[in-house]
Amino acid sequence: MRKILLPFCFLALASCSMSKKIDKIAKKDMLTLPVFENAHTGIFIFNPENNSKVFDYQSNKYFVPASNTKLMTCYAAMKYLGDSIPGIAYQVLNDSTIYIKGTGDPTFFHPDFPSQRVADFLETYKTIVLEKPDFHEYLGSGWAWNDYDEDYQAPRSQMPLYGNVVKISQTGSGIDATPDYFQSYLKVPDSVSSSDKISVSRPWSENIFIVNKGRSENLDIPFVPMDSTMTSLLSAALHRNVILRNEKVNDFNIVYSRPLDSMLSIMMHRSDNFFAEQSLLMVSDKLAGFMNDRAVIQKLLSTDYAGMPQKPSWVDGSGLSRYDLFSPRDIVFVLKKMKDDFGMERIEKILPTGGTGTLSSLYHNERGKIFAKTGTLNGVVALSGYLITEKNNILIFSILVNNHRGSAGEVRKAIEKFLIKVREMN
Repeated sequence: MRKILLPFCFLALASCSMSKKIDKIAKKDMLTLPVFENAHTGIFIFNPENNSKVFDYQSNKYFVPASNTKLMTCYAAMKYLGDSIPGIAYQVLNDSTIYIKGTGDPTFFHPDFPSQRVADFLETYKTIVLEKPDFHEYLGSGWAWNDYDEDYQAPRSQMPLYGNVVKISQTGSGIDATPDYFQSYLKVPDSVSSSDKISVSRPWSENIFIVNKGRSENLDIPFVPMDSTMTSLLSAALHRNVILRNEKVNDFNIVYSRPLDSMLSIMMHRSDNFFAEQSLLMVSDKLAGFMNDRAVIQKLLSTDYAGMPQKPSWVDGSGLSRYDLFSPRDIVFVLKKMKDDFGMERIEKILPTGGTGTLSSLYHNERGKIFAKTGTLNGVVALSGYLITEKNNILIFSILVNNHRGSAGEVRKAIEKFLIKVREMN
């Protein structure tokens, strides 16, 4: 009996000693700093090799995770969307006519993706019959609706085009819209000259872009993806006759647009809210045959995420909503599933490391040693991911800070200092 118990006692003592050392570091480098004094902070560090807790500080409490929510969306996309993005669903009606339905692909005519396989396919037909979309919930639950014309909050849709954003630029010779379909929707007063920098606003429910003097040369403004707008925009982009129809067609084929991970990598490196929201809608379409963020979230919470320790409040794909509430333990749960199901090689191609993406100003000496997702809202800083230690062990961590009243940069720097010391001592 002693031979069996001693190793476990030794491991328990070693784990306790390690936890105490990390606790001292956390207090010195983070928790006692003025910027953390009135904040709500949770930390969970986990060793997946032996399924052991390395460090725990309020890890069972709920926090607004901001863009750490994208980790939940990313796992679902990796599991259910296969290796390629479904670009459109289609049925050929005759040699010159094709019936199509949007599948939620956020890359269709998106400027990040010059090659457009779906567009090339559709251009082989003279007439395109577009199924009238069922999904029209452009903004998510709990979003800041007064930011509806901000580019980080592009509206969701069943068949997005150009990222559902119009770029308005001061060219020196005039004001240009891209795509140029929106050129006639610009309202430029005579008081704005060709040398002025600009600002742009848009009425809540109209695709009219009002240009005034401002501070920018280029601005991305979301447009309202109304059915009529999307039909006309698709027609203008393809130079084809596009007809909107209410009839439903079954037995679709799929054109795949591009490798899934090429989009997920941008989503996680840039923390792209639009890609995340559309990813969740694509998962919904795959699992249920229709797009409904609430329905797919409930499905995921009752299946893949049923083992989450704290049963989160989850309402969107991007983390824009402050209704999202997760514990650090919940996020580590998802990160462990991601590692177990897909392996670190794939994860390392999707998540940013030190000096890249949203970590571009952090962890420069830890490049290849940390792979993590940031999260930021007013008063919220989050960082969750994987830490490869000096001994080449993998630790999974989640650090969530809510209600701080200081500089987000100061919070991030403190977290960086803490994690570097944890990495070096393991």
